[in-house]
Amino acid sequence: MNRKIAFFDAKPYDQKSFAEINRDYGFEISYFDAKLNEQTCNLAAGHAGVCAFVNDDINARVVESLFQNGVEIIGLRCAGYNNVDFKAAFEKIHVVRVPAYSPYAVAEHAVAMMLTLNRKTHKAYLRTREGNFSINGLLGFDMFGKTAGIIGTGKIARCLIAILKGFGMKILAYDPHPDQSWAESFGLRYVALAELYSASDIVSLHCPLTPDTTHLINRTAIEMMKPGVMIINTGRGKLIDTVALIDGLKSGRIGSAGLDVYEEESDYFFEDKSTELIADDVLARLLTFPNVLVTSHQAFFTGEALRNIAETTLTNFREYFAGGYLANEICYRCNRSCIKKEGKRCF
Repeated sequence: MNRKIAFFDAKPYDQKSFAEINRDYGFEISYFDAKLNEQTCNLAAGHAGVCAFVNDDINARVVESLFQNGVEIIGLRCAGYNNVDFKAAFEKIHVVRVPAYSPYAVAEHAVAMMLTLNRKTHKAYLRTREGNFSINGLLGFDMFGKTAGIIGTGKIARCLIAILKGFGMKILAYDPHPDQSWAESFGLRYVALAELYSASDIVSLHCPLTPDTTHLINRTAIEMMKPGVMIINTGRGKLIDTVALIDGLKSGRIGSAGLDVYEEESDYFFEDKSTELIADDVLARLLTFPNVLVTSHQAFFTGEALRNIAETTLTNFREYFAGGYLANEICYRCNRSCIKKEGKRCF
C-alpha cells in the first residue's frame, strides 16, 4: 500500500516535530519547502497523501491536479480550512484537519498582545536598551473592571475568557450558536454584535472565516465601537477589513490593534523578508503605527501545540490508510466536521 505523504511548506520546526512523532507511525514523508499551489502541486505525484498548512492554496485546479496524480487524502495540519475548495474535492479527495491542538497557546498569545499594547512593554524594552528610562508615553490602563467582547466561543475563546475573568474583567460574548448553560456557569452574557461593539474596551476575534464572517470588522462595525477600543485578531486575517482598520486607527476610533493574522499574509508570514522591501502597501502602512502590534501567525507556536498537531495529523492519515472512520474529516455539505450518532455523515 502507498503510504507516502507529500508535506508542503515544511519549515525546520515542522520537520523536527513530525519526524519525532512519525517514528511511531512509519509513514514515508517527502518534505517540500514550497507552498502547495498550482505551480507546485505536481510535486505530490506518487504520494497518496498531502499535508498542507494555512497559506497553501488548495483551489479547484490544485484539487484536480492532486486527484490526477493519485492523491487520495489531504491532511490539514491546522484547524481552519477556508483555503480549500470543498466542492472540487467532494467525492474525489478526503480532507481532514486538526480541530484542536492547543487552545491555551492561542488564548495566551491573545492575552500577551493585549498586555503588550496596553502597557507598551515592547516600547519600554527598546527604550531601556538605549539607556532611555523615561516612562512618558507608556501610560496604560487597569484590565480590572474593563469589558472584553469575545466574538466566537469555541475552545480558544473559552480559554481566553477564563484568563480574562482572572483579571477581573467583564465579558460579553457573541456566537451564532450560543451555549447558554455554559455562559451562565461562567457568569457572562451573550449579546448582539451591536451591543458588544459599543460596550467593549477590547474586542477579540475567535470565529472561523466563512462568507458570513468575512470582513466582520468593517467600517460600520468600527463606527459602533467605543472610542479607543483595542482589537485583537488571532483568528483569520480576512475577518477584518484592513483598509477600514487603518482608517479607524488614523481617526483614533481604534486605540490599538494586535494582529497575529493578516488578509494577504501568505506572501510574508512564516518567511524571512528582512532584506527585502515590503511591496504590500497595506501591510507596510500597518507596520508604521506605533499602536499596532503585528506577529507572524505565531499564536499556535508552542512545543505542546506542535506535538499535538503532528500526532493528530498522522493519526488522521493512519485512520484513512487503515480504512477506518475519519473522525476529523470535513463534511462538504455541513462545512464542518460532521459526525452523527450512528457514525455516518449527512450524505
